[in-house]
Amino acid sequence: MYALIVPPSTPFVLLAAVMSLSWWEDRILPAPPADPVNAPAEAPFAPTAPARLAELPHVDSALTREVVRR
Repeated sequence: MYALIVPPSTPFVLLAAVMSLSWWEDRILPAPPADPVNAPAEAPFAPTAPARLAELPHVDSALTREVVRR
């Protein structure tokens, strides 16, 4: 009889375990401090200059000339 009950009930047992761990984490574990006292001051974010892109080949490159001659 247990062979018929255990396999179908396994997902529900796992779901109950995950839900109970989530409840335990929310209710029992201490919450992290809202504002740490010894936190280092963060430097303001200053974006760097955008990277320069390599020059694209000109339209009159050697490959284009070869294609035009055909």
